[in-house]
Amino acid sequence: MERQDTGPAPRTTERPTWAPPEVDIDTPSIARVYDHWIGGTHNFPADRELARKVAAGNPDLPATLKANRAFLRRAVRELSALGIRQFLDIGSGIPAEGNVHDVALAAHPDSRVVYVDIDPVAVAHGRALLADEPRAAVFQGDLYKSGEILEAEDTRRLIDFDRPVALILAAVLHFVPDGDDPLALVRRYTERLAPGSALVISHAGAEEVPRTAPEAAEQYRGAVSQVIWRDNRELAALFEDFELVTPGVVRAPLWRPEPADTPDPALAMLAGVALKPAR
Repeated sequence: MERQDTGPAPRTTERPTWAPPEVDIDTPSIARVYDHWIGGTHNFPADRELARKVAAGNPDLPATLKANRAFLRRAVRELSALGIRQFLDIGSGIPAEGNVHDVALAAHPDSRVVYVDIDPVAVAHGRALLADEPRAAVFQGDLYKSGEILEAEDTRRLIDFDRPVALILAAVLHFVPDGDDPLALVRRYTERLAPGSALVISHAGAEEVPRTAPEAAEQYRGAVSQVIWRDNRELAALFEDFELVTPGVVRAPLWRPEPADTPDPALAMLAGVALKPAR
């Protein structure tokens, strides 16, 4: 008997109101997998299944990414306390609850936040989430194309580069190989920043990275994409002409932990925050 064409398979997941209609919620998205790993709610069964499979071979990865997001929140809180009210977050992922805009706006209601990500799924979700928030925006952009990001309509609308800006490069520069000159890439952004601005970086790595990457590094490397591990010295060099604030470049959980924190210093993520001095 000839098989009848019954049309496309039915969706396995009910679409919530925050999920844009153009986004496929039955196919895993790495942006939503990341959201699941850090304890977010903007993910679906397909994403959680992929997250489970990846984490089975990389058991420290979810905790490492949670530590990275917790560091980011602490850094934004500290910079807000210094009076910084503008934040440019490149490689942001899905700007869900507890992200930069929530922390910054809680400190100063007149803060402005621009999120940039290369992943169209992350951007689509972000636009839906920020639709009613005029003080924050998200758009698709490539870290390597600094001019397009700095001159984008949303950037020009929300960011005044004559005033201090916090440039956030969280868990993104470890995708930039040495051959692409990550320091020159960072400079293209920092040269536009006014004195008093801040540079926030987190990066896969350890105090010392041996020539042969440790097993944990190889597991992390294979989880999502090629990851370049760097050590304290290499990461500190990316803060050229900026002054690192205490405690300098350390493991992310050890960067100004809060009293209730129980930081795990073994997690393989370095972090630092630095300020641009007056000329």
